[in-house]
Amino acid sequence: MSRYTGPSWKLSRRLGISLSGTGKELEKRPYAPGQHGPNQRKKLTEYGMQLQEKQKLRHTYGVNERQFRTLFDKAGKMQGKHGENFMILLETRLDNVVYRLGLARTRRGARQLVNHGHVMVDGKRVDIPSFSVKPGQEISLREKSQNLDVVNESIEVNNFVPEYLTFDADKKAGTFVRLPERSELSAEINEALIVEFYSR
Repeated sequence: MSRYTGPSWKLSRRLGISLSGTGKELEKRPYAPGQHGPNQRKKLTEYGMQLQEKQKLRHTYGVNERQFRTLFDKAGKMQGKHGENFMILLETRLDNVVYRLGLARTRRGARQLVNHGHVMVDGKRVDIPSFSVKPGQEISLREKSQNLDVVNESIEVNNFVPEYLTFDADKKAGTFVRLPERSELSAEINEALIVEFYSR
């Protein structure tokens, strides 16, 4: 299944969650898109709620279904809670770490930076967005990419870096210090419903 390339604002409104992380999509019209959007009173079934939760998480990280399921199965083989492990694995993706460091304003932008070869991990160029970053690894920009306008604008706007990361704005480099805890991840996602969805 190919990646979703349609309008992200419509998708955000349909799922009821800001996929860009800015919240702008839901400010003016916090209801589903379409002419019946404001008046919809449809009650979701149990399956519908599970599916919606899965789609929220999948579209938040911009992962296609096959990658999403593979990562879910990998999380099941780890010690600890299945749902929490799954969210932590998604959080360690290189494109997500670049976004969390503030080098890009959105995850889509971060994925593009990685795809175009601007990002290095421990001094080596990595252009695979799904690359899993390990604790202790340093994420930086190539020398040629240090003065990219999109990166400079993003760093100026960004005012929050999670505790499991450190970031040096002058060097435009950060370190993935440790794996995140569940309390540091999105509270809008109920990962138990996703585990139920795949356990049917």
